[in-house]
Amino acid sequence: MSMVDSGRILEDSLDYAKEGLAGRWDRWILLILSCIVFPLFLGYAVRVYRGANPSPKPENWGGMFIDGIKLMIVGLVYALPVLILEVILFASPGMVKTSSANPDAIMGLLLAVLLSSIILVIAATLIWLIITIAGVRFARTDNFSEAFNFREILARIGRIGWMDYIVSLLMMFIVVGITAIICLVLPFIGPILLLILLPALGLFSARYITLLYESGGPE
Repeated sequence: MSMVDSGRILEDSLDYAKEGLAGRWDRWILLILSCIVFPLFLGYAVRVYRGANPSPKPENWGGMFIDGIKLMIVGLVYALPVLILEVILFASPGMVKTSSANPDAIMGLLLAVLLSSIILVIAATLIWLIITIAGVRFARTDNFSEAFNFREILARIGRIGWMDYIVSLLMMFIVVGITAIICLVLPFIGPILLLILLPALGLFSARYITLLYESGGPE
């Protein structure tokens, strides 16, 4: 597609999650357990990233766990620059030693915190945009190093269209985020309900990201 059809991707992803879980309570329970042992569900997401359609059965647990660990390592490597930047910004001597008795110093500290927070959010957002494609590229090539092939990753985002890509990811984030917030604000049963819905949200997100990746054309 020359332009991302976000509506079609959204509808397809919802149908994908529904088809994969509706009436299949054994699969749903297994995926809930996979969410608790988190690398297992990441490994399941890798199978979705590879283009499995309809949604795959959760099986070959050893392979799922290994794929999940690999995807987790990719995420940790990408998170390192943000963590290092956070330490640099918020653990600087100026941040630590500012006197609370000096109003000017307090104002300067607040401005420094605000500026540092903005820089950190921008950096984290850029990493998020890259890592989303990197995870699918790792799954499609089954090559760990390809998750860090920035030239190909940026080229794919370029083919998708940066604005279309960002808007589409925001749509997914809103759908998942609103669902999670609704669950969490419910007293007592909220966290349990969220745990039950995690497989559906994860399956929806994995399919959504896969279709968004494929909208950039063939490898």
